[in-house]
Amino acid sequence: MNLDHGNLRALAAVVREGSFERAAAVLNVTPSAVSQRIKLLEGRMGRLLVQRTVPTAATPDGQILVHLAEQAALLEHDALSRLGFDEDIPQASIAIAVNHDSLETWFMQAAALFSARTNATLDLQSEDQDHTAALLRNGTVLGAVTTLGEPVQGCHVHRLGSMRYVATCSPAFHDKYFAKGVSARTLAEAPVLVFNRKDAMQARFALKVMGEQPWRPPVWWLPSSRAFVRATLDGLGWTMNPLPMVEQELNDGLLVPLRARAWEDVPLYWQHWRINSQAMNVLNQSVLEASKSLIHKR
Repeated sequence: MNLDHGNLRALAAVVREGSFERAAAVLNVTPSAVSQRIKLLEGRMGRLLVQRTVPTAATPDGQILVHLAEQAALLEHDALSRLGFDEDIPQASIAIAVNHDSLETWFMQAAALFSARTNATLDLQSEDQDHTAALLRNGTVLGAVTTLGEPVQGCHVHRLGSMRYVATCSPAFHDKYFAKGVSARTLAEAPVLVFNRKDAMQARFALKVMGEQPWRPPVWWLPSSRAFVRATLDGLGWTMNPLPMVEQELNDGLLVPLRARAWEDVPLYWQHWRINSQAMNVLNQSVLEASKSLIHKR
């Protein structure tokens, strides 16, 4: 069975951009032309490939073809570049998933290294580190910073090290809620900052103290790593902050740990699809170099 490259590219664009209209703008064609290409591809495959939702999404079968399309586009870019057609080749953008705290701390150094070594760009998607691997499995991204050490099928995995998180709060907050120590009672009363519903780090810390008791503290939902630090400094609540973001504040006494050894090391891995691509090789090297100095090693 032969697959039309233009139809595959349209499928990838519809899934990546989230609508037929935005995909058409990226491909410089009309929305009806994009729709026709998807229908031809679905007819060729004999199965539904795109869920016509808002935003659009690939079906499980469509995810396989999206992954194929993204790899093919990257390999095409590399081949034309090696042939010297740099001015005529389409722009390559590698879709990757990176956890929020890595984006705020060390990963932008990897992006800068990558930019200096290639003319490709990155399509960065931010997700909780415990969930980035799911985007890798379904073909949405070609690489991911994840806590999953077991290789996703078809992927290479590299251990990066461990990001250290410290349970922190302001001195005034500590005096108000934890002057008598960190216990099941004080943790139940003290407000806590949580990134989103996928963020289980604060609950894991509380579980070490409370055991199997239910934990229902006042919660501030705050989906921003930088705002986390500001809110902790302002005394809104306690939370698990990445050490690279609060080390200076801890040294200056603006923040304090909840108790001795109030930290957790979260291992991080770089996983990527096995693609013999120069751009992907450069990205892998850049990620590994940037992680050496900016992630706490066990």
